[in-house]
Amino acid sequence: MIVLALIVASLSFTLSASAGLGGSLILVPAMSLLLGSKEGIAIAALLLGINNVFKVWAYRQTIPLKAALGVLLLTMAGAGLGAGLMVAVPERWVDVAVVVSFTLSFLVESRRWFAARRVMALVLAFFAGAFSGFSGTSGPLKGVALRSLNLERMQFVGAASIVSLAGDAVKSSIFIRSSLVNSTTLTILVSAVLIMPFAVYLGRLINEEIGERSYAALFWTVMAGYTARLIF
Repeated sequence: MIVLALIVASLSFTLSASAGLGGSLILVPAMSLLLGSKEGIAIAALLLGINNVFKVWAYRQTIPLKAALGVLLLTMAGAGLGAGLMVAVPERWVDVAVVVSFTLSFLVESRRWFAARRVMALVLAFFAGAFSGFSGTSGPLKGVALRSLNLERMQFVGAASIVSLAGDAVKSSIFIRSSLVNSTTLTILVSAVLIMPFAVYLGRLINEEIGERSYAALFWTVMAGYTARLIF
């Protein structure tokens, strides 16, 4: 089980470092299947949070902190609320929340709200954080929120990295205090940290090598992946 978890984690880290987001698309369902919904969401938050430290370092020169500050703060607020609820409610409610988060994300995409500007970005950021804290993933909400800021590619990835780090840090602190981390998850965590620098380096390399059209295709593929989980 640990080997499988590490393989999935490697793919998740690389995708996240190349597109700026998308790690939870792979990691949350995989960890939930291996460990159960609550424990899976908790370890995914810890893994993605630590991986985001490496991402922030890798993209430190292109982080538009001022432009993304509102999104960052509201994501943290939403994540704290969502994670607190996740710890307190029955596991079945968490399963239902995953489906609801994808449904809301689908509505955002189908109504083309991604053309909205800063106000919509802030609203989406709060809901992205809340759903991420409660269900482990924001679906495409965070990507749509950041996309509304009209950042260039490297700035977008930098912003996504630091916003994700902030949200994951809030969630992880709540999950750790709630004893959702056990010996198995700690083994996965320690082992995964060793492969994070290599995965982030590979993801950064992919980002630098592909063109704008290829990056746009990668971004919308991740968005489509989140939405497709509504069906499958």
